[in-house]
Amino acid sequence: MGKSVDRVKQAAADAGLVIDVITLPNSARTAADAATSLDCDVGQIAKSLLFEGAQTGTLKLILVSGAHDLNLTYAEALFGETLGRADPKRVRTETGFAIGGVAPIGHLCMMETYMDDALLRFETVWGAAGAPETVFALTPRDLQRVTGAKLFTNR
Repeated sequence: MGKSVDRVKQAAADAGLVIDVITLPNSARTAADAATSLDCDVGQIAKSLLFEGAQTGTLKLILVSGAHDLNLTYAEALFGETLGRADPKRVRTETGFAIGGVAPIGHLCMMETYMDDALLRFETVWGAAGAPETVFALTPRDLQRVTGAKLFTNR
């Protein structure tokens, strides 16, 4: 499947999770695409959004329910700095993932992470598994645990 997907599998195993990486028949680049392919609620898709802090220059990972967009103003208040979209080349170099297949786990670097509490409404959520057409399922609490994410309400 590739190095990125293997890294996600290893990160899950290292965290004590048993995951099954599924290759979808179509790309899962968007939450709507993934939900359609999985026949699940779009809110169950955990989007991995990467931003760069304007003051610190550090990468920030925000896991957001596919049911809505991120309120960037609110997110900036959480991180205490203005956020900008991370450069795709930087994302690839520092996390090991290409935009469209960024997984919530298995990054090459550590980064501050927040998770949308809307994901807690579901028994199962789906994250990208390192490639645009791959996903894996886990509970929202496991997602929070393995990412070390702080919960927030995406207002």
